[in-house]
Amino acid sequence: MRIGLTYDLQSEYLAQGYGEEETAEFDRDDTIEAIEGALAELGHQAERIGNARNLVEALAGGAAWDLVFNIAEGLHGMGREAQVPAILEVYGIPYTFSDPLVLSLTLHKGMTKRVIRDAGLATAPFLVVGPGESVPSVPFPPPYFVKPVAEGTGKGVTPESLVHREEDLPGVCTRLAARFHQPVLVEGFLPGREFTVGIVGTGSKAEVLGAIEVVLGNRAEAGMYSYGNKKHYEDRVEYRLCRAQDDPLIAQVEALALMAYTVLECRDAGRVDIRCDGEGRPHFLEINPLAGIHPVISDLPIICNFLKIPYISLIGRIVASALERV
Repeated sequence: MRIGLTYDLQSEYLAQGYGEEETAEFDRDDTIEAIEGALAELGHQAERIGNARNLVEALAGGAAWDLVFNIAEGLHGMGREAQVPAILEVYGIPYTFSDPLVLSLTLHKGMTKRVIRDAGLATAPFLVVGPGESVPSVPFPPPYFVKPVAEGTGKGVTPESLVHREEDLPGVCTRLAARFHQPVLVEGFLPGREFTVGIVGTGSKAEVLGAIEVVLGNRAEAGMYSYGNKKHYEDRVEYRLCRAQDDPLIAQVEALALMAYTVLECRDAGRVDIRCDGEGRPHFLEINPLAGIHPVISDLPIICNFLKIPYISLIGRIVASALERV
């Protein structure tokens, strides 16, 4: 099978003058090499396409593929993760992972939490404050947790994100909105354990691969899985595999993650972040339907590595799930 690869390569954007934080969500060269290698081992012919602009040029030139393995994050706009899938749908080319609706919705953490809340799933109370807007009276008590509404990789999450007094909220919201040019999400702070859950499959065939706990070390910024802690995870973060048969809480965490994944109609594979409140009850935090897939440093492959699931098997399951739609 001829499979195209769409992605946003960090090194290309850095060479164009973009900053490290601006490109933090983009993929490394060795991620693309790893996917190419896995697809080749699976018997497919992998062909690099690149970002959305490269895809448009290739399609205009008459290119076509049996399937596109899409991990492109996009550069601009609230719908940036949906751009490549939307283009591929115009040409009727099947692709991996979620569709444009899901990718647009889930990039906006506030809109996602509204759907999760409407589905009756646990998530911390929240409100969204737009750029230039005054912070309304907050209907839940401090402390609060504040972050950009549509960023990943912990961008915008710093020690300043944890706000203990309501009177300090306007300043924090104003600074974050100005820096990232988007609304900010204000949530009730969840002080408990944090987990990320890996899921593969689609619809009724979706299943939990496993869960890992994010344990912050002595050198970490306290209380949060921040951008800095993620960037320097080797010195600051320990990931621990958690099994439902060993801890009843993990069964609840995995069940909540799977329900969120299916309610949001994610496809093929993804990752759901869960955090507990002060009484140890799990709450939906956010979801990544276009999860990082570097074989060593990305959370979904880390879960697979803990469980001795080969990288080629993960890629094979993603492709097999996508091909069920062909």
